Amino acid sequence: MALSDIGRLPQRVWKKLRGALITGRLRRSGVRVGQAVRFHSAPLIERRGGSEIVIGDRCVLCSDSANTALGVRGPVILRTLDDQASIRIGDDVGLSGTVVCAVMSVSIGAGTLLGADVMIFDTDFHPVDHLERRYAPMDPGSSAAVTIGRNVFVGTRSTICKGVTIGDNSVIGAGSVVSSDVPANTIYAGVPARFIRTLSLEG
Repeated sequence: MALSDIGRLPQRVWKKLRGALITGRLRRSGVRVGQAVRFHSAPLIERRGGSEIVIGDRCVLCSDSANTALGVRGPVILRTLDDQASIRIGDDVGLSGTVVCAVMSVSIGAGTLLGADVMIFDTDFHPVDHLERRYAPMDPGSSAAVTIGRNVFVGTRSTICKGVTIGDNSVIGAGSVVSSDVPANTIYAGVPARFIRTLSLEG
């Protein structure tokens, strides 16, 4: 097929081809990509040295506002910042303009949905002191693993901070800043995020 023919492909075929090209590029860079992963435009994925980035089966990475109701400010970004870091994304996870940065570990459970422009990081990135934060290198000691359970929903433009665990099935309200653990089967929202109510498991 000539390059000039690509523009004449049906949209469904073009999307499948684009997805295969992105998947191939990521696998060559050492990212583990599962089966039937869909990409709406190309994500920005950077893997340091011996670090690990795993994307599970049937995940959807949306980096294009045309493919999400609220629009996204930028592409999905997955970035490891240390050779020992790990980002693990379970099966059937949806990300829309999501940013994930790991110095230690970020784990996202199967079936979790992340609204537009959610940010997740396991580090403070820099010291608080005004001189050190400008000149000192990033301190790995200021990092703590983030674990997001299965079937969690995180509302648009929320931020999940270092050391947080969010339990299975929980919901984080839009625009929240989550700086402490969220139990399973609950709704949390606000800045900082606070308990709203328990979710019913009936039905």
